[in-house]
Amino acid sequence: MTLTAVNPVDGAALGQFEELSQAEVSAAIGRAHDAFASWRATPLAERCERLRALAATLRAHKADLAREASLEMGKILREAEGEVEKSALFCEHYAEHAERLLAPEVIADGGAVENYVRFEPRGVVLAVMPWNFPYVQVFRFAPPALVAGNVALLKHASNVPGCATRIEAAFREAGFPEGVFQTLLIGPAAVEGILADERVRGVALTGSEHAGSRVAATAGRHLKRSVMELGGSDPFVVLEDADLDAAAREGCRGRNINAGQACIAAKRFIVVDSVAADFERRLTDAVAALRVGDPLDPATDVGPLARPDLVDELRRQVQASVSTGAQVTTGGFPGEGEPGCFVTPLVLTGVTPEMAVFAEETFGPVAAIVRVADEEEAIAMANRTDFGLGASVWTRDLERGKAVAARIEAGMVFVNSIVFSDARLPFGGVKRSGYGRELGDYGIREFVDVKSVAVHAAD
Repeated sequence: MTLTAVNPVDGAALGQFEELSQAEVSAAIGRAHDAFASWRATPLAERCERLRALAATLRAHKADLAREASLEMGKILREAEGEVEKSALFCEHYAEHAERLLAPEVIADGGAVENYVRFEPRGVVLAVMPWNFPYVQVFRFAPPALVAGNVALLKHASNVPGCATRIEAAFREAGFPEGVFQTLLIGPAAVEGILADERVRGVALTGSEHAGSRVAATAGRHLKRSVMELGGSDPFVVLEDADLDAAAREGCRGRNINAGQACIAAKRFIVVDSVAADFERRLTDAVAALRVGDPLDPATDVGPLARPDLVDELRRQVQASVSTGAQVTTGGFPGEGEPGCFVTPLVLTGVTPEMAVFAEETFGPVAAIVRVADEEEAIAMANRTDFGLGASVWTRDLERGKAVAARIEAGMVFVNSIVFSDARLPFGGVKRSGYGRELGDYGIREFVDVKSVAVHAAD
């Protein structure tokens, strides 16, 4: 079996990679298992130093890494370069803070001479990662897991094998010991067997709700720790006192980053009726000004979608919504026979909760605008989804923004900003957007065992 990387600009094959056999996968697990024994015993200061070296390595190869992502999945070059830089920042954050985050916690007044809690690594952890952010997704997981003393196996998406192999090469160049981080070029069918292996102690997955439910079920069956970061249908709530220029500008950016292929992209624009017409005009103008084209061209704002099937699914959702009353104010899909996976970013008005662009996750550059009467209806509409990853609230009254944020069912709510990952903030969702957290103080403890130690006097 082979994995083929295909350029979404023109459909040309970029290269083929041989998929590992079962025996090769088992051997890789063995190397990871052996490496864990020595890596967990490596002084924390040395593990932190490897992360700093990794950050430097990523920056040294930023141009090549970014170009690989642009070629394999269509990300525009400046966004790909930004993704590499953010990955380096994640490494540096945990190198700086790991000692504090992993320090034993002293429990006072416990009736013993000493009571404390230790945080110890679990072992080999499998990371199942998607194609849309081929570097950041991996580096949200890897630095905290590895600095805590775990070792990692990466099963990356099948359409970004070049990015996957470059990530492993960066770890090697940064001086990580053999077996501490390995890329496995395998298809989805191999995941179940890896999780069944007693040497593997957990799994972190970023991906679709369907993939997450299957992997979580397998992990549960084998009693393996799991962290699931799944889909999102993030609301972008615009209240009547919002700065409409800022909201429209950032809404355009938040919806169309990575050609709209982001779990935390603004997807459902929920706007109070008294300002809806003005906001719709501003957002339409901003979206219409975006330049669609070659992701390697510095002038391009929006590149292609990663695969033809993603274009087809997005077209289905839009057509179904238009057939029941939604209106397209700008944008559209490629005509039959046009090369590449390009979609001109769309804005839809007149959207209702029953329409596909509201009820389903849209993974592409489609902004769906829903009008509501007031703040109460906006909150209810924001929560009218099975997902709960991120949300944005736009208002000039910061206390009001915080009050609304408290009532929105999501793992992350940003006031007067689009949602983005930040090394300091826990990243993850609620409801069907998954469970567990990456990043922040909480992310480093997802794959550690919590050990209580009570020391009593000998007599």
